[in-house]
Amino acid sequence: MNRWQTLLQALERTPAAVLVTVASTRGSVPRGTDAWMIVTEQGFRGSIGGGTLEWKAMAEAQAMLAQRRQSHQLDIILGPDLGQCCGGRVQLHFERYDQSTLVMLRQRATEAPDPQRRLYLFGAGHVGRALVLALAPLPFDVLWVDPRPDSFPQFSPANVTAVQPEDPVTTLAHAPAGSLAFVMSHSHALDLNIVDVALRNDNVAHVGLIGSATKRARFEKRLAEAGVDPARIAALICPIGVSGIASKHPAAIAASVAAQVLQLDAVLQAAIVRPVSLTGTHTA
Repeated sequence: MNRWQTLLQALERTPAAVLVTVASTRGSVPRGTDAWMIVTEQGFRGSIGGGTLEWKAMAEAQAMLAQRRQSHQLDIILGPDLGQCCGGRVQLHFERYDQSTLVMLRQRATEAPDPQRRLYLFGAGHVGRALVLALAPLPFDVLWVDPRPDSFPQFSPANVTAVQPEDPVTTLAHAPAGSLAFVMSHSHALDLNIVDVALRNDNVAHVGLIGSATKRARFEKRLAEAGVDPARIAALICPIGVSGIASKHPAAIAASVAAQVLQLDAVLQAAIVRPVSLTGTHTA
């Protein structure tokens, strides 16, 4: 959910809210430019970095709500002003929104959404369900795919769209450039089909497959026989998840995979186009 959608949601429950945005930075700081947080009388959503900086920003935003001030800027040197070790400098912009701004916010929510990387998640089993929860607070647009009836929970996080196509691979046809695909369906045959299609799609930057080293070896053989590019096969992430986490609990696997997704996103954000393989530990 982007900042404008979050503001709209907040204004459904409270008369006013303040959007706090990191306008500029210099040196070592907790979050980069454009990080945001929305503050209401009841609490906050989002983050500009936590710690004393965030506490001070929340106090300033609460004061704006009480005093009905419209906008404000704060220029903070983290060391001298807050005693934080980062030592950098942050300029924060504060803007108050209320019911009179709803029309403008609805327009912004549809016309200028915050960019989010598309992540295709195939499979709504225990690990898939745990993974969508782990990804819920993170900036990813998750398309959750499972053809089975009644496979999804009643409610999903706001950044998740659940779909049940007859043929799951069709969802990859319009994948945006830089998409990620993680495959953990109920069927190894379906897993193979999805992986095959995903690896042939240049817009899918990285493909992850839940499974053991044995499963990977079998898939590599069949993908090679099917004529998939050897470089793409080599870049297949299987097993999935960051190394060092051996637990097979679905929530632990989800945390490990979410960390890996963040690593992959960071590589793509740094404009490294060549796919990389981040070897993981989790199998199915």
